Amino acid sequence: MNRERGFLVFLIAVFGLLAALLVRPFLQYVLAAILLGYILHPLQRRLAPRVGSRVSALSLVVVATLVVFIPVVSLLTMAVQQAISLLRAVARGDSRLLELFSLVERYTGVSIEGRSLREFIPTNLTSGLLENALTVFGSISDALLGVTVLAFLLYYLLVDGAAFVRWLRRITPLAEGVQDELYAEMDRVMWGVLVGNVLVALVQGVLTGIGLFVAGVPGVVFWTVVTILLSLLPIIGASVVWLPASVYLLVADRPVAAAFLFAYGTLVISLSDNYLRPVVSGHEARLNPGLLVVGIFGGVYAFGIMGLFFGPVVLGILRALLTVYAREHPTEPST
Repeated sequence: MNRERGFLVFLIAVFGLLAALLVRPFLQYVLAAILLGYILHPLQRRLAPRVGSRVSALSLVVVATLVVFIPVVSLLTMAVQQAISLLRAVARGDSRLLELFSLVERYTGVSIEGRSLREFIPTNLTSGLLENALTVFGSISDALLGVTVLAFLLYYLLVDGAAFVRWLRRITPLAEGVQDELYAEMDRVMWGVLVGNVLVALVQGVLTGIGLFVAGVPGVVFWTVVTILLSLLPIIGASVVWLPASVYLLVADRPVAAAFLFAYGTLVISLSDNYLRPVVSGHEARLNPGLLVVGIFGGVYAFGIMGLFFGPVVLGILRALLTVYAREHPTEPST
């Protein structure tokens, strides 16, 4: 009996490793499908009894493609284009940017020995960015395969996701109460990361973009995307973008726009975080900020861009597992 069990464990390990090798090339898309499946599951649960699980799942995949995928790709494309334009302006020695650099040099003591900023920019920077764009984001064929995997996996997660969870619960050798606690913690952490962090970051990014647009700062889409990414991190927030932008406007002899952006950033953008987070406080992940930072950066390093969401989730679930283990298997006091 023990030999049979050991052989089964060996086969599970072997085929689990082979399955991991199969999933690894498309890990980003698989994680994205899981994330979208989690977000869309409540809608699937409401629509399925009315129109059927397959029709509702297909409809949600199409809607997610139109509402999420296409706008995000378009936004990132515009952000990259504006980033290249900004780099070109720096390479040409834009006078306003040079004035801003001189101001930084004056008040920080950073010296560049009087050389032009253009000397620090490689002449082939723009062409290098363009040549390596596909290398950074993956080839067209790989992207198409990945999106296909994402779409099919999302569809079947919506159709059979509930049955898959029931199967997992059935084969998991833990008590029902313990499983309920772990799934509740997983749901709370996932929802907290998505709503408590991502939603706030999106709102702050959009508010910052509006302020930059009204103030006339160039590259609004690019800086909006940068603000969203920075707002995912605790403490840092959107001020890293709008505060230097205010200084830039002041150096560019636009004191009214600079004053507006500074006041707007202080009263609207920064305070939005204080008002939004209490709204979602009942569902926050309640992770220590240090663990949250480790989860975000470690998640990006381990999982790629989707690690922004799954890194903190992994740490949150580990915390829940340790809590359950300590409660269910308390250590004997030493005598």
